[in-house]
Amino acid sequence: MKFQVIFGFITLSLVTTSFANVERYFESIKADQQKLTAFLYAMPKGGDLHNHESGATYAENLLDYASNDNFCINRATYTAEINPKCESQNLLNNAIKDPVFRDELIDAWSMRHFQGEKESGHDHFFSTFQKFSAIADSHRGEILAEITKRAGLENESYLELMVTADGNKSGQLGNKLGWNPDFSKMRDKLLASGFEKIIEEITQSLNEDEIKMRSTLYCDTNHPKIGCTVKVRYLYQVLRNQDKEMVFAQLLAGFESATKDRRVVGLNMVQPEDGKISMQDYKLQMQMIAYLHKQYPNVQISLHAGELTDEIAPPNGLKFHIHDAVYIANTNRIGHGVDIANEENADELMNEMANRRTMVEINLTSNDIILKTAGKNHPLPLYLNHKVPVSLSTDDEGISRINLTNEYKKAVQDFQFGYSTLKYFARNSLTYSFMPGKTLWEDDAYKKINAACKSDIPGSDNISQTCKSFLDANEKSKEQWNLEKRFTEFESQY
Repeated sequence: MKFQVIFGFITLSLVTTSFANVERYFESIKADQQKLTAFLYAMPKGGDLHNHESGATYAENLLDYASNDNFCINRATYTAEINPKCESQNLLNNAIKDPVFRDELIDAWSMRHFQGEKESGHDHFFSTFQKFSAIADSHRGEILAEITKRAGLENESYLELMVTADGNKSGQLGNKLGWNPDFSKMRDKLLASGFEKIIEEITQSLNEDEIKMRSTLYCDTNHPKIGCTVKVRYLYQVLRNQDKEMVFAQLLAGFESATKDRRVVGLNMVQPEDGKISMQDYKLQMQMIAYLHKQYPNVQISLHAGELTDEIAPPNGLKFHIHDAVYIANTNRIGHGVDIANEENADELMNEMANRRTMVEINLTSNDIILKTAGKNHPLPLYLNHKVPVSLSTDDEGISRINLTNEYKKAVQDFQFGYSTLKYFARNSLTYSFMPGKTLWEDDAYKKINAACKSDIPGSDNISQTCKSFLDANEKSKEQWNLEKRFTEFESQY
C-alpha cells in the first residue's frame, strides 16, 4: 500500500509538471501561426457536438462522390439534379471539365472565395445546401467516412452528427394527416398511421451509412484507416421552417428514434432561425418539444437558439429564443446562442443556464461568416464570465472550409485563451455529450473525480477494480477516461 501511494504521488507529480510545461510552451508559440496550428492539430479535442453531416463534406469530395451518378447541373443556379433529358454538356462530369466552371461550382457550394458583393454571407451559406443536397443524400456513407477520418486525424474521439435519416418521411406523413392543436391526439394519430415503419427505416438508413463508412475506411480489415475508432452518435434533425404539422411529426420521429436506436442520442432543430415560419411558430415549436419531452423524458435535446443578430431579425425576435429553449423546451444544450445579450433579463438567463448546466455549442467561424459576429462582439467570454459551460464545434466544416483545429485556433487568436481553457473546452465536449452513463467528474473544474475512481489517476492504465467496474458500466466516463489518457500522452512530450 505504501509503495502504491508513493508511486501514485510520483506519477501525479509528473503529470502536473508536464501540464505546466505545456502551458509554458503554448504561451511561447501563440504568435507563431505554424507552430500554433501544429500544436492544436495534435492536441486531443474530445468531441464535436454541433456538426451537420451534409454540411461537413467538402465540395471537391461531393464532385468525386457523384462521378458515376449522371447528375445534371443547372448552370444558372449551380444545382445538381437528376434529369433524364439533361443535355450532354450539362452532365456534371462534363461540365466540370471546364476548370473555370468547376471553380465557380465549388464556390457556389461553399464559402470559398466569398466576398459578399452580391449576397450576404447568411444567404450564401444557407443556399448551398439545396444546390448539392441530391448528391449528399445519395452518398451519406462516403460523407460519414470523410468526417470520421478527418476527426481521427485531428485527434478527436467522439462525434454527434445531425442527420435527417428518414429523408423527412415523418414530416411528409404529418403533412398528409394534417394539423391538430391537441398534441396528444396528433401523436396518437401519427403512431397509428405506419409511423413505426419510418422509425425502422431510420435504423436501416444508419446501418447502411455505417456499413459504407466502415468499408471505405477498411475498418473490419487488418489495416483499418484512422477514423474507425471515432465514436459516432446521431441527433435527429428537424426542419423548423415547415408547416407545423410537419415539424411536430419530425419531432416525434426524433423522440421515437432516440428510444429505439441507441445510436440516436437526441434531436435538434435546423434551418435558418430567422426564417418566416421559425420566427412565427417559435413558441409553438418549443411547446411541442415540451409536450413530447414529457412523453419521452430520457431523450436529450439540443436546440439552435439565438443564431440571430439585429441585421436579420426584428428587435422583438431577439428577446426570447434562448429563454424559451431553456425554460419551455428544457433543452440540455444550446447551439450558437449569439444573441444572448439581447435577451430580456440576459444576466438572469445566463445564471439559470449555469445552474442548470445548459451548455452552449460555440461555432466561431460559422458565426463570423453567417452573422458577422466575431472577436469582441462574440458572447463567448460573456458565457464564461457567467460560468455557463461551453465547448467548441464546427457547425458545417465543409461549407465553411474549416476543421475543429481551426476553431481552437480562432479561439486563441480572438480571445488569447491559454492551454488550460482549451483543455476545459475539450473536456466539456464529452461531459456534456449525450452519451449514456454517469460523468467521470464531480466538479466543473475537473479536479474532483467520481468516488469509484478516487484512488486512481485519470487516464492511467493501472485501474482499480472498483474504477474499472464503474467505467465499464458508464460509456461517458469511459470516453472521458480515454481522453485523460490522450492528454497525458500528449502533454508528456513537453
